[in-house]
Amino acid sequence: MSIIVSIIIGALAGFLAGKLLKGSGFGFLVNLLVGVVGGFLGGNVLSWLGIHWGDTFVGALVTSVIGSCLLLWLVSLIKK
Repeated sequence: MSIIVSIIIGALAGFLAGKLLKGSGFGFLVNLLVGVVGGFLGGNVLSWLGIHWGDTFVGALVTSVIGSCLLLWLVSLIKK
């Protein structure tokens, strides 16, 4: 995928994860960071489970949202 598409997916995934877990977004840069790290985390976790969805835009977005939610959940556990 191109870098532009990766940025769009990361920002959208971070925004969606923020909406799902926190109730609001974090701002573009933090959403982008959460989405990119979440995409990496989600891709690894899903590949360990034998699931590979990252070949399409929607698959990459779902993988990134799953990873971003997992990342935000882990961060919330550490903050407590």
